[in-house]
Amino acid sequence: MNQQGKLIITGANGFTGRHACAHFLKSGFDITAVSRKKLNIEGKITAECCNLTNGNDVNNLIKRTKPQYLLHLAGQNHVGESWLEPVSTLEANTMSTAYLIDAIRKQSPACKIVIVGSALQIDPISISSIPHPYSLSKTLQVLIAKSWAVLYNMDIIIAKPSNLIGPGLSNGVCSIFAKKIAEMEKMGTETVLEVDNPNVQRDFLDVRDAVRAYDLLLRRGQSGETYDVASGTNRSLEDIIEGYRTVTTGEIKVNSQRNDLIENKMAINPIKLVNLGWKPSIPLESSLVDILAFHRELKEKC
Repeated sequence: MNQQGKLIITGANGFTGRHACAHFLKSGFDITAVSRKKLNIEGKITAECCNLTNGNDVNNLIKRTKPQYLLHLAGQNHVGESWLEPVSTLEANTMSTAYLIDAIRKQSPACKIVIVGSALQIDPISISSIPHPYSLSKTLQVLIAKSWAVLYNMDIIIAKPSNLIGPGLSNGVCSIFAKKIAEMEKMGTETVLEVDNPNVQRDFLDVRDAVRAYDLLLRRGQSGETYDVASGTNRSLEDIIEGYRTVTTGEIKVNSQRNDLIENKMAINPIKLVNLGWKPSIPLESSLVDILAFHRELKEKC
């Protein structure tokens, strides 16, 4: 990839976005970091405020910047919020994508695009099994992106990440646990984690490994393809809690509603990424140490 390439990163103020900005800045890219609100970010990065659900604003952004690459991370990623506000979730995840890629079609058609979907997206053929509005929004997002790739011969790739973890502000379960542990450590009280079902299993991947995968897809990903971005291994919430027990001196207790149900989600398979030369480099244990260190530091500042 051209070291001086112009790269737009949307959702730059988010959990993954901040890691992506740091990664691509080190690689020497000319980065435009896009967020809805004012962005305070370190390094030689151009910050742009843009409402991605406003087509005119998006078209003007692309017209000004003429990107060679786009990493689209922005969106509404909370399942619970999608039940309360399904239409705004569709706007944030679906229409923002449509506006972006169509503006690129008009203003910078040679731009290579990575759209970050979700492990919760489904095959549109199976629409009767859709679990929530968030899944619908990400399914439609991917359908639109793939359609533009076919209809307009655009260079668009879909990344389908699993549960991303790591240091930083995140609403993920690993960060929720770490925040609670850090609070209890500072207060000197016992840590009690509320868990619905500790046997629930998910694929957890460090966000820094995911960003490296997005980098590789921008350089070598095949247009029209979907790439699973995952560790390939499922871990239970009990595994996560045990990991935290090894890095804190206090006792961690668990209150669970049920623990007899073993829910084993099928691992998404990163083999296509592996074939491009990628593999995870940060073990789960290291991720948990970094997450807890981040939240301990936040508590010390309070």
